[in-house]
Amino acid sequence: MASDRGAGGFEVTLSFLVGAATGFVLGILFAPASGEETRKKIQEQASKTGETAKETYDRIAQEADKGIKVVKEKTGEGIEAIKDFVEKKKAEIAKKTKEEVPEEGQK
Repeated sequence: MASDRGAGGFEVTLSFLVGAATGFVLGILFAPASGEETRKKIQEQASKTGETAKETYDRIAQEADKGIKVVKEKTGEGIEAIKDFVEKKKAEIAKKTKEEVPEEGQK
């Protein structure tokens, strides 16, 4: 469930960044300015958008790492609980087997 939310957040952020960059470029292209000024503005915006995308990616990667750690911890706890359960059942079965099977001298 959480992975769905993270993927949706990433897609929304990416869509927003692409839309913002597209709007900015179109605004610059249709604004009255020299070619040199226009290229400079586009380059600056592309740099800003790249930085924002990198920051967003880093944030998502950190959240994914946290999620992976939680899953590993919970998995380890689950495995330990299963091992304890199996050991208890083995002990119960061994005890019942001893009770049901009379020893050689009791026949």
